[in-house]
Amino acid sequence: MASISDPYIIRYPQIVAVADRTGERVELVEFFDCVGGAMWTQHHYAQSPLVENVRCVGATSRYLLKPGTVDLALQGSRFPAGISGVSVTENEIAVTYIGMGGGGVGATSCRAAAKGVLREHSDPSGGGKVAAATLWLPRRERVLIGVDDTDTSEAGATWTLVHNIAKAVEDEKSVYLSHTIVQLFPVAYRTKNCVSLVAEFATTEPDLLVEKFRRLLEKYTLSEKTGMAVYTGFSPSPALLDYGRRVKRGEVGPDLVHNLADPSLTIVMNGRGITGAVAALPFYTRYEEALELCSGTN
Repeated sequence: MASISDPYIIRYPQIVAVADRTGERVELVEFFDCVGGAMWTQHHYAQSPLVENVRCVGATSRYLLKPGTVDLALQGSRFPAGISGVSVTENEIAVTYIGMGGGGVGATSCRAAAKGVLREHSDPSGGGKVAAATLWLPRRERVLIGVDDTDTSEAGATWTLVHNIAKAVEDEKSVYLSHTIVQLFPVAYRTKNCVSLVAEFATTEPDLLVEKFRRLLEKYTLSEKTGMAVYTGFSPSPALLDYGRRVKRGEVGPDLVHNLADPSLTIVMNGRGITGAVAALPFYTRYEEALELCSGTN
């Protein structure tokens, strides 16, 4: 008969946190192994006053948080667990969880050993006890890397290349969070499907990450017209989203991208694919809109 070393613990594989430049907004990203536990947690944690929004992206739960400390009036079945504290310093983000019963086990033992946790302080949990834990995580920045035009009519696929490069550059400093295929307006000079890509990272070393990605993209691209763009910031600007929607809805001139006055946007490889590379950036994890095929009128 098989044995189980910790029958009452399901460890979260990884937890990371991203803050904006002011420290006033935090996105907590929890990679989960048990989908039932993740859905239960999302349902109940959404009631916490510090949680402004929660969504599921692949095998991650994403909590949009605001800094502060609150007392949670926990109640079995109705509100058994939540987030009661969030603080941001120059280099760290601290998150305090609290729960009762199984929710207390999730708040403490299940999260304390997750990859990405710098240190933790936990109460004893299990049975009917109320237990809390504070986790300290590195303060990371969000970096979005947009890519287009890496293949030819004979070989290649941009979506696979971007994913493989993202996996290759990932390390403890730079965590690969998401991959989004963005359907563009089918212009006449497309290879076939006319899509671009955006890869999302949470990192403490944005410049090094971008340089490593660029070197591999230059090494493996099959096209001389590759575009690579980088957005470093918590959320893409409204102007960038407007630009992306214009590229999805119709053909745009090559000069339009250079008129975007956004200090968070950097053009790294300026081939013809830069139009699609920049357009992909604001659609990270917005899968429904990203994949919509526009006719030019919708």
